[in-house]
Amino acid sequence: MPSLRETGPGPEAERPEYAGQYRLESRLGSGGMGVVHLARSSSGLLLAVKVIHAEFAQDPEFRGRFRQEVAAARRVSGAFTAPVVDADPDAERPWMATLHIPGPTLSDHVKRNGPLASDDVRRLAAGLAEALRDIHRAGVVHRDLKPGNVLLAADGPKVIDFGISRPTDSEMRTETGKLIGTPPFMAPEQFQRPREVGPAADVFALGSVLVHAATGRGPFDSESPYLVAYQVVHDEADLGGVPQELTPLIESCLAKDPADRPTPDALMTQLRSDAPDAGPLTLPAGAAAEVPPGGAGPGAVRIPEQRQPVRAEAAPSRAETTHVRAAAPGGEPDRAPAEAPDRGPAAPRRRTRFAPRRPLWAALALLLAGAGVVTAVRALTPADPGQDPALQTRPSLAAAGFHPWRTTLVKRPKGYAAEVPYCTSGDGAVFCGQSGLPAARLNPETGAVVWRRTAAPAGRDAVSPTPPVLSGGLLYVFAADGTRLMALDPSAGGKGATRWTKDVSGYEGGAAVVGDRVLLTAADGTVTALDSATHRQRWHKRFPGHQLPVFTSFGDPRTAYAAEATADGTGSQVTAIDPADGRIRWARRLPGTLAPAGTGASGALYLTATDPKLVNYTTAVVRYDPATGRTRRLPLAAPLQNTAAVVHGETVYLLAEGGALQAVGARKWDTETAVSRGSAPVVSGDRLFFTAADGRLLAVDTRSGGLLGQTRPQLAADRHNGFLQALPAPRVDTARDRIYAAAPNGTVFAAPTKDPAGW
Repeated sequence: MPSLRETGPGPEAERPEYAGQYRLESRLGSGGMGVVHLARSSSGLLLAVKVIHAEFAQDPEFRGRFRQEVAAARRVSGAFTAPVVDADPDAERPWMATLHIPGPTLSDHVKRNGPLASDDVRRLAAGLAEALRDIHRAGVVHRDLKPGNVLLAADGPKVIDFGISRPTDSEMRTETGKLIGTPPFMAPEQFQRPREVGPAADVFALGSVLVHAATGRGPFDSESPYLVAYQVVHDEADLGGVPQELTPLIESCLAKDPADRPTPDALMTQLRSDAPDAGPLTLPAGAAAEVPPGGAGPGAVRIPEQRQPVRAEAAPSRAETTHVRAAAPGGEPDRAPAEAPDRGPAAPRRRTRFAPRRPLWAALALLLAGAGVVTAVRALTPADPGQDPALQTRPSLAAAGFHPWRTTLVKRPKGYAAEVPYCTSGDGAVFCGQSGLPAARLNPETGAVVWRRTAAPAGRDAVSPTPPVLSGGLLYVFAADGTRLMALDPSAGGKGATRWTKDVSGYEGGAAVVGDRVLLTAADGTVTALDSATHRQRWHKRFPGHQLPVFTSFGDPRTAYAAEATADGTGSQVTAIDPADGRIRWARRLPGTLAPAGTGASGALYLTATDPKLVNYTTAVVRYDPATGRTRRLPLAAPLQNTAAVVHGETVYLLAEGGALQAVGARKWDTETAVSRGSAPVVSGDRLFFTAADGRLLAVDTRSGGLLGQTRPQLAADRHNGFLQALPAPRVDTARDRIYAAAPNGTVFAAPTKDPAGW
């Protein structure tokens, strides 16, 4: 790899070409600690890669701080931050890659265009309150929220730069006498009691940010950071020029006592009750393409100016970004960060966003689809108003004798990225596959590995990113290259021995295990069915209207479904067969581009419909009842991108990229999960489960869309495994009332399904 530094004095001589595997294409901006570059991942994702200056890379204390920044940024990756794609804080030149977010910072926008209008300040407040709610739920306190750390993206404000943030449960504490932050946006306790800084400090900073957005200055303004510090602690905020209707809300945020400040949930409730629905932010033409000073392209991600400790006798030239040596209390007991008291549960709300999530065409489509669909839209908030499971825990109510467990399948050397496992359950065990490990059998009670099937030296047995399948008394796994299907002995004594292999490279439509059949689809559309126990051919046929049918089933082994676009592109040929003998149960040509999602309790088939003009956007759910031949189209509240769906009862639950979760059908609600990418959801009873890219397992109430609980993020401690292209869905074991999930740090874990709040 090319050198990351050329000869020459100072940081400006540094011209890195790569950060890890990412080639740096252009420079977006720079600051005192490093440079942000534009890069692309191997799949074409635009990334903002922050590379630290070489001089700071030699400082162990700074490396520790940067490692903490990476950990905090991963922990809060979601809809309101720049999600972390990859990072290496231990590299010769530490770096971190996040998704590139086009848009100016609030600081630059106000500097160029002046203060925001009153309605836009309100929308900004709503978006940042949502962001803080999710940051705090992840157990992180930002501690440096300011206009320069707020990006005005097309889908709402994004909070960036977690360089001085801390987990609320962290044992790391600010050094006595050293205050780290930006004085005009710091809370009084950050100057007085730096060891006790909690989530309420971010609410104070939010109030200061809103004043800046409304007036172009802060509530405490001076050229001297020391005078600003005195004003923050002792003086009343200057709210001159703040819209009158927002003054009470901002005053409550700027309360001197952290206990008197509202929580983000309370702010969201107040903003919802005080104003009508939020609309788009009024930005001048071209504002989204503004470039911060020093940037080289649109949407540059800002790095704060150098934060170095400054002694009191050497006053800095600017007040905005400084470490201040102050007479902070010394020798105070090491106490946990204080948290703002709960101001009450967040009531169901309509989406309040800084910028519209739905473009104009989506709103028109909703109007044309017709009125009469009643949709309750709420934030993903706890269903129990007395407890936020993201910040609190209580004793588990799991069945006696079961203890949640966690297992690492493959021990990897330090510095080697872990691989997420793919698992299934059945036959009294949990079966998982992982890169370098075709299959392993786990004890469902303890998580102990009963046997491992190790990969061949050449890696021929590497597993593909699909869960193993139990059928015909055998365990089926696909090779990583997709060319071979292996049938293994799943028994405890069989130890995963190979019972049968099949070269499936000649089957362009792939192979699917459905019921007790293995269905192989050839390039000419012919489907061959093998008995999954004996591997004998049972039938061989083509299906009218299909060019390359791919069959799947939804719990009923007697019926498999295929949906394929018609040649003219105006509809889909949908066929249901009996996989035992290939007999067609029914076939129907339905309008639209459709994909099977699942079957309802009535036997109706539900399909997702996508708009051919909007790639990967689901616009509706189609219900087809084979008993009556009737079709019903259920439009979504707004198009959803890259959705995964599950059907339970007569309701379809759709989870989209970006975190939107909708219930369509018998139940109707719309929730924002703040999960940037999630797995396919699964439903058990009145609980919906899915995993996030940071390793969290989340549970949602299917009746209301409220959050019931979530586990902690689980990422590799020494190195992130990069941007996951697919996430394994969790597996529910109804017989044992528990759920099994896998995380990007390479672990598999079990939790009780009946007690998500105790996770």
